[in-house]
Amino acid sequence: RVQLVESGGGSVQAGGSLRLSCAASGITSGSWCLVWFRQVPGKEREGVATVDGNSHYDYADSVKGRFTISEDGALKLVYLQLNSLKPEDTAMYYCAADQWYGGNCPSFPVSHRIFRFWGQGTQVTVSS
Repeated sequence: RVQLVESGGGSVQAGGSLRLSCAASGITSGSWCLVWFRQVPGKEREGVATVDGNSHYDYADSVKGRFTISEDGALKLVYLQLNSLKPEDTAMYYCAADQWYGGNCPSFPVSHRIFRFWGQGTQVTVSS
């Protein structure tokens, strides 16, 4: 059984930084893709960063150069470093995972509908 637990959210001022963590259990053999999504009320979940078991990373254009995804080499701990935060980054941030046999993780925009396993989310609030 796959379980994902996010932590690290909080409130910061614009220009500040946060580091989100996703602790993953149940991810064993095979190819996996793990994605950080975010969601604001009334909008669909937006994928912001992906990582696969071969340490291939990718980012949505809206966060390139500001956010950095990393992992521990086994997809047990996945981090999202958020720098130069803007008020529009305010959202609930989720970690999602699923097995992926198509090589690298799907390209952006990544659909949240194809991921079966989700964490409970961690809130990020950026004030101007």
